[in-house]
Amino acid sequence: MRIMGLDVGERRIGVAISDELLITAQGVCVIDSRGAVKDVARISALAEEEGVTHLVVGLPRNMNGTMGPRADKIRDFGQLLAERNPDVQIDYWDERLTTAAAQRTLIEADVSRRRRRQVVDKVAAVFILQSYMDSTLKPRNCSP
Repeated sequence: MRIMGLDVGERRIGVAISDELLITAQGVCVIDSRGAVKDVARISALAEEEGVTHLVVGLPRNMNGTMGPRADKIRDFGQLLAERNPDVQIDYWDERLTTAAAQRTLIEADVSRRRRRQVVDKVAAVFILQSYMDSTLKPRNCSP
C-alpha cells in the first residue's frame, strides 16, 4: 500500500509518494498541467505504476479556514480523479502555507532560484503528504 500526495496548481502539479511502510513521503515529479483530463490520466498512470491505493490532494483554504473558488476547482479535480480511479480512496488535506514552507526550505538549503521554480511544487506535495501521514496514521504499539 502506498499513498500519493498532490499539490495541484494552475500550471503545475507536484507529486509525492509514501514509502511502503507509510512513514516517509518522497517527491516524485512535477507535472506540467495540460488540462484536467490529461492531468488526471497522467496521475492515474503514475498511481497504477506505484501501487497507490490512496490519494491525498492539497486543498487550498483561505487563512480564516473558509473555502474559496480555488478550493472548488480542486474538489472538481478530485472528482475527476475519483471517477477515473474508483478503487482509490481520495482525501483532501489543508495545504495552507505549504508552498511558502517549501520555498523557505529550499532557500535554507541554498537551492538556486531557477532550480527552486522547478521543484517547489514537488516539495510542497511532500509537505502535504507527510503532514497527512503524521496526523492521520496511528503508530503501532509493539508493547504487550
